[in-house]
Amino acid sequence: MGDIKIPKPVMLFASIIYNNEHTLSNILNILEEKIGRISEKTMKIPFKHTDYYSEEMGMELYRIFVLFGSLVERDCLIETKLKTNAIEKDLSTEEKRQVNIDPGYISLENIILATTKNYTHRVYMGSGIYGDLTLIYKKGGYKPLEWTYPDYAGSDIVSIFNRWREHYKRMLA
Repeated sequence: MGDIKIPKPVMLFASIIYNNEHTLSNILNILEEKIGRISEKTMKIPFKHTDYYSEEMGMELYRIFVLFGSLVERDCLIETKLKTNAIEKDLSTEEKRQVNIDPGYISLENIILATTKNYTHRVYMGSGIYGDLTLIYKKGGYKPLEWTYPDYAGSDIVSIFNRWREHYKRMLA
C-alpha cells in the first residue's frame, strides 16, 4: 500500500472564445471577481479551427488565454468549471452564449482541461465535470496526444504553455 500524498498545487488558466471586445472586457472583470487575479493574458487569436461555435456565437470569433496568479489545489478545477459555466449562462442572450470559457490547469507533468462532455480519454472528477488530458510534458516540452484539440496541439499554443510552465516552476521553488 502506498502512502497517500497530496500533489503539488497547480496554476489555473482559461481559454476564452468571444465575439467582441466589450464582451471580453466584461468577462475578464467577472473572472477576476469570481476566480482570481489574472496575472497574464495572451494577444487575441482569430478562432478558425472549427465552426462548432459559429451558429451560437457568430462567425468572427477570437480567443485569448488568461493565466491566474495564484497556485490552487487540483480539485478546485471542478468548482472553477461550474463557475465558468454559470458565467456563460448569465451572459447568454436568447439562449445563445456570447462566450465560451474553458478552464484548465498547468502542472509540471501535464495540461488538464475541464469539460462537461465524457469521452474515452476523459476522467470523471465529480459534479458532472470531466478532466481532459490535453498535453503531457515529455523531453523538454509539452506534447499533444492523438486526441488533443488541433488548436491546442499547434506550436504557438504549446509554446505559451511551455512558457507558463517555467513561470509555474519558479513559483513552486
